[in-house]
Amino acid sequence: MVVSQSAFALMVFTDRLFMSQIGALHIASALGGGVTFFVTIALFQGVISYATALVAQYLGSGQLDKCPRVVTQGVIMALAVQPLLWLIGWQAAKLFALMGHAPDQVALERQYFFVLLAGSFLALSKTCIASYFSGIARTRVVMISDVLGVLVNVPLSYVLIFGKLGLPELGIQGAALGTVIATGFSVAIYALFYFNRIHRKRFSVLRSFHFDRGISLRYVRLGLPSGIEVFVGAGTFNLFLLLFQSYGVNEGAAMAIVFNWDMLNYVPLIGMNIAVTSMIGRYVGAGDMTRTNQVISAAFLLAVGYSVLLGLFFILAREQLMNVFATPGEDFSVIVALGSQMMIGLATYVLADAAILIASGVLRGAGDTRWLMNTSMLLHVLMLLVQVYIIKVAVLGPMASWWAFVAMLLMLAAIYLRRLFGSRWRSPERLAKVMAE
Repeated sequence: MVVSQSAFALMVFTDRLFMSQIGALHIASALGGGVTFFVTIALFQGVISYATALVAQYLGSGQLDKCPRVVTQGVIMALAVQPLLWLIGWQAAKLFALMGHAPDQVALERQYFFVLLAGSFLALSKTCIASYFSGIARTRVVMISDVLGVLVNVPLSYVLIFGKLGLPELGIQGAALGTVIATGFSVAIYALFYFNRIHRKRFSVLRSFHFDRGISLRYVRLGLPSGIEVFVGAGTFNLFLLLFQSYGVNEGAAMAIVFNWDMLNYVPLIGMNIAVTSMIGRYVGAGDMTRTNQVISAAFLLAVGYSVLLGLFFILAREQLMNVFATPGEDFSVIVALGSQMMIGLATYVLADAAILIASGVLRGAGDTRWLMNTSMLLHVLMLLVQVYIIKVAVLGPMASWWAFVAMLLMLAAIYLRRLFGSRWRSPERLAKVMAE
């Protein structure tokens, strides 16, 4: 799962690197447009991705025939929400101008956003099938499919962005189009594994293509809080990002580059989060809670060790890391100076990310999604209100805004750890309700 999620990070990283060859404005626009797209689909993606925990729980309880039925319900949901997604997307695209972005930046952000939105069904379907294979512990399938997708995306985006091999130069639209095509390619690879004869017979795949009321209700009951949590977290983060970009193009470019390096830590930890969700879900389904402590210990050992090393790297090489994205022929010194200071904050909160993602993976696998939703919503909304005050009311500088963001992540990590090391989420009565259809 770490390799799989890192492949996705590499795809985004190279797209932004290609954008940097055009100009700082394109880097900032790709970040704004990309995050806004994620926010637009976040609610539905959060619900659909709960397939990992559901499938793992059915696998642990020995109900193998119900595992592929989860995929069917997820794809039905992905198809059903398409009209709503377009309506939401049309309104979301207005945010760029409302946040005070320059007209040139707004035009680029909208181009990137709408191309990604056109491929939203593919993105949601990929989330569903990848979550299924994670849930049945076939994570090698996820790795192969995602890595092959990236191997298609990187050269394809290069060709489309810069107009090579006789194709027109599409710029930022080419980057988005390359992502959509690569996503479709990954879905096709997943389908080959899904309809493989051995897998098809073991899980009764061909008998799964129907609406299942019990699984659908359980999917929504446990997955909707998870989806709301993802949506509110992504939405408030996106508004913070757009507010921060109102400082100017240099500040927006600095943030985009810092978050690009942040993916080296955050995205592999997402892989750990998915793996932990799957393992905890399986033990919950099997009624074997004694193994959960071993999962928690192993996950923290791996995640914290990785984040400590990466945090040191971010501090020691911060200026060199910023200069990787320097646009040829342009003065990049202002962006490097600001971004280098922000990299210190990044090195500070990487451990908080590790704690948040491991703790949330455990709690999500155990079905404690309502608590995660309430806590995450409260703290993210609080963070956004603080950012509005800092940026728009008090008119403080970008570093004041940045350190307030870092402080919020540290606070969130402390609260998640307190819940994890308590006992309420593992009580037998609550777990019995989680497994009920």
